[in-house]
Amino acid sequence: MEKRFTGSGQLNTLQMPKLQIDNLTLIFGRERQTALQLLREGKSKADILDATGCTVAVKNASFQVEKGEFFVIMGLSGSGKSSLLRCLNRLIEPTAGDILLNGTNITALNEAALQQTRRKEISMVFQKFGLLPHRTVLENIAFGLELQGMAPRERNAKATEVVELVGLKGYEQMLPSELSGGMQQRVGLARALANDPEVLLMDEAFSALDPLIRTQMQDELLDLQEKMHKTIIFITHDLDEAIRLGDRIAIMKDGEVIQVGTPEEILTAPANDYVSSFVEKVDRKTIITASSMMDTKPTMAVFRKDGPEGSLRKMRATGLDILPAVTVDKHFLGFVYLREVLEVKKRGEPTIEAAIHRDVPVAYPDTTVEQMLPFIAETDKPVAVVDPKNNKLLGLISQTSLIIETTGNQPV
Repeated sequence: MEKRFTGSGQLNTLQMPKLQIDNLTLIFGRERQTALQLLREGKSKADILDATGCTVAVKNASFQVEKGEFFVIMGLSGSGKSSLLRCLNRLIEPTAGDILLNGTNITALNEAALQQTRRKEISMVFQKFGLLPHRTVLENIAFGLELQGMAPRERNAKATEVVELVGLKGYEQMLPSELSGGMQQRVGLARALANDPEVLLMDEAFSALDPLIRTQMQDELLDLQEKMHKTIIFITHDLDEAIRLGDRIAIMKDGEVIQVGTPEEILTAPANDYVSSFVEKVDRKTIITASSMMDTKPTMAVFRKDGPEGSLRKMRATGLDILPAVTVDKHFLGFVYLREVLEVKKRGEPTIEAAIHRDVPVAYPDTTVEQMLPFIAETDKPVAVVDPKNNKLLGLISQTSLIIETTGNQPV
């Protein structure tokens, strides 16, 4: 899926976000307004609990979610992630703050308008599937359309379309009790998709499933997202799941959003020790990409502009015995070695063409370290990172950098 984010996990601000959450706060207890005032005065969560008996479940959460983004909110039990999610469609009323969907403030909607929003714009998939036990698969999927007043023939036709989409064809007339957990979760997902919502909220939707089924459901959800391009907000306590699914991740602790970023940003630049402890056991090889490792200003031998003597001068100045060779407009040609450049100079050749090694592996900006591992065994050259559209050289990754990122140790 195309990612449209700038550095530090920030959205491209050229378009309105699908969802914008501003200073969202949720407080449980009888003296919520007193607690809110104490919170605004800078009192801690513990102090507020002592003074009012109120619990601050979500504290001043602010972030944006772009149209078509797979946005993951993760944290340990009690971090406030599920409470925050339920505020987004006002299953729980937030104490303060704003939730804007396409620029409309959901917190200001009356009950009738809120019901319409829930039925047509925001759907939810729960961890506990919430299926109606005496209705068939098809009837469960069509239930939301029935609540909208859609005619039976039309709603069954829509439900049948979604049945195929989520891999339930042949199960339409079965009851939920006749299905496995994974199949039941497919029904819950299909029911949410039948409304064709703009935003899909998923609250730990796969956490009750066996690991193998869970991985399968993750794959299927990613496949669905490739086809449907929904805006998905997904809650999980599992960092591996968050990294696998999310375009960006928001990490919560004690009701606060403490970092928002792409999986790679979370791994390479954790905001604090808490985030660092989360990510320390993640297999970085599967996440870290060439774009974050490459030297973006390598010394290059420019074909025709730099002949043998010009290339040797650059090697002497940098202490390098190998340089990438590029055209004047930076199209990558290959690598040249010191020894062979000396040979073409000795032969009196005017260019370095005969010294260029052209059959070399290259990486793209989103190539992972794991995908680059064969380059360590196959060659002693740096890895050239090129633009997949035009083959222009974007940067170089040294063998040393690859080895360190792979092993965590300096090479001997």
